[in-house]
Amino acid sequence: MTRVLADRLGRLGRFLWAGWSGVAGIALFAALWQAGNERYGDFILPAPIDVSVAAWTILRDTGNWATAGLTILRGFEGFGLSVAIGMIGGLAAGYSPATMRLSRPILTLLIGVPPIAWIVLAMIWFGSTDATVIVTVAVAVTPMIFISSAEGAMTRDRGLEDMARAFGVGPFGRLRSIGLRHVASYLFPILSVSIGSAIKVAVMAELLSNVGGIGGALAMSRATLDVGAALAWILLAVTGVVTIEYLLLRPIQAELERWRDAARPWGVKR
Repeated sequence: MTRVLADRLGRLGRFLWAGWSGVAGIALFAALWQAGNERYGDFILPAPIDVSVAAWTILRDTGNWATAGLTILRGFEGFGLSVAIGMIGGLAAGYSPATMRLSRPILTLLIGVPPIAWIVLAMIWFGSTDATVIVTVAVAVTPMIFISSAEGAMTRDRGLEDMARAFGVGPFGRLRSIGLRHVASYLFPILSVSIGSAIKVAVMAELLSNVGGIGGALAMSRATLDVGAALAWILLAVTGVVTIEYLLLRPIQAELERWRDAARPWGVKR
């Protein structure tokens, strides 16, 4: 038990230490942002510190927490729905070539339709409700997760499955111990992109369908020409995405991909 705890703490420490590169990237982005402010002025691009102060002012109002939380919840519900559909469909396609051939035209159709078109259709079908946002997010994100899951399932190591079968491991055991762990290496990079896409599509759907949330706040900022408030809301949305990714997705990924550390020679750095 002590060894397992020490191993987890060690992986957590390496994960936190690797965050310095992310901080450096954010600092570089902030420097470019500040340069744009000095070049174009506050009306076009407010300074990073001013936007940060505006975001803090927004957070001090408890009513704005509900506004931001509503967008995060809608995006997360659509994201969860797309993960369920995409993973189940992708695994079925990866294990069944016939299913993959049947699903390709459908994926091409879904990917070819822009999210703005799905928003219009969802508004006609569901009106100005949460379903409009959730369905739009799910339709926009599901194809990426489907393709990633299918690719991971198709490239699994058949030799390991044959060995597990020889030792009497059943189909579900092979899926859990071999298939899903291999699929995870393909899936989690896409999930990191998908959660950001889910929040972006949710904000866009809220803006167009007038159902509140961060999109509604951006519509109000647009009406009053308040660029600082608009950027502050965008900053809060991005912060929510990063929080979900690094507090939820990354720990699960590290747990499922422990085999990478086992296969890495001692002393080899990331």
